[in-house]
Amino acid sequence: MSSAPHLPSGPDPSGAAVGARRRVTAAVADAAGAPFALAELEIDAPRADEALIRIDAVGVCHADVQARTGALPVPAPLVAGHEGTGTVEEVGGSVTGLRPGDRVVLTFDSCGRCGPCRAGVPSQCHRFVSRNFTAGTREDGTSRLWRDGEPVNGNFFGQSAFATHALVNERNAVVVDTDLPARLLAPFGCAVQTGAGSVLNVLAPAPTAPVVVIGAGAVGLSAVMTAALENRTVIAVDTRDSRLDLALDVGATHVVNASRGATDEGVRSILGGGASHIVESSGSPAALGDGIRALASGGTIAVVGTARAGTTVPLDVMDLVNGSKRLVGVVEGASRPHELIPRLVAMAERGDLPVDRLVTTFPLSDIDAWTQAVESGEAVKPVLLPA
Repeated sequence: MSSAPHLPSGPDPSGAAVGARRRVTAAVADAAGAPFALAELEIDAPRADEALIRIDAVGVCHADVQARTGALPVPAPLVAGHEGTGTVEEVGGSVTGLRPGDRVVLTFDSCGRCGPCRAGVPSQCHRFVSRNFTAGTREDGTSRLWRDGEPVNGNFFGQSAFATHALVNERNAVVVDTDLPARLLAPFGCAVQTGAGSVLNVLAPAPTAPVVVIGAGAVGLSAVMTAALENRTVIAVDTRDSRLDLALDVGATHVVNASRGATDEGVRSILGGGASHIVESSGSPAALGDGIRALASGGTIAVVGTARAGTTVPLDVMDLVNGSKRLVGVVEGASRPHELIPRLVAMAERGDLPVDRLVTTFPLSDIDAWTQAVESGEAVKPVLLPA
């Protein structure tokens, strides 16, 4: 088990008065591999460019598990959670796009200053890794969360939403005008926009072009739902029959159980050849290799599944070259969140994205129950309710 970095100890170097903070309840992991445990913390008042959000619901994603176990280099003690949704309670003086009372979906953080950010591609932010994973603090080194005067990592994906409240930058809070319940909104901040965006923004298949989705978790099933909106063949690949049954329910036309035979052979038998558009969402090196072999000449595989840093996949270079195959790494569906998330929410309101089929809710306080549901795969998209 790897050791996660720790935040520097000591008082807040900004000199912020403790009286300016408020008490919050959060699920905290004190070290890599340590379980989440409920704790009382203090959260800063919003700075000029920040907003305080009351968290109404937060999804649990694979990256939250990786952060807790140390598979991601995330400083501890840690409050994870990066699929928060809630209501704006306070805003800093320079915030112009948020008002108290706004409903928001929280998404990934970005700097807003680098070339990709200025070009409107925040998912390719030059500081994506530090702002969402490794720093654990604001850019000036100060923490947003505190316990007994010591800093706690409250900057996971710029939100750390496994809590009753989160402090965020304006950039990673997306206002949504909707009556959808919070439990259904939470997954749009990561899983839904990642799966849907991989289809819409990266693969962009022609209306009748088949799409293959490897991995029937929340990201993969979001890709299935999105691909199924056009009259096309959609093939879902997984090793669990229960997930494949769900994939059929939300739009897949065919399924392949990868535990019963080679994925590429299963795909080719359905399509009569290789696939031109594949989403790999499982994070399994073996599954990625299968996906590459299942590609048709000139085909593209969007790689969205995450694995431990340093994970490698053997490639047949000549198959890649002679087949003119393309591998594209995709972060957060290559999304412009302030455009894509409202679009996807509207699709869900129309019934086009049956996100409700993915969600199982748990109280934030029932840590044993939701941890077991995550680790066993029993719940496709666990959503935690802080209240």
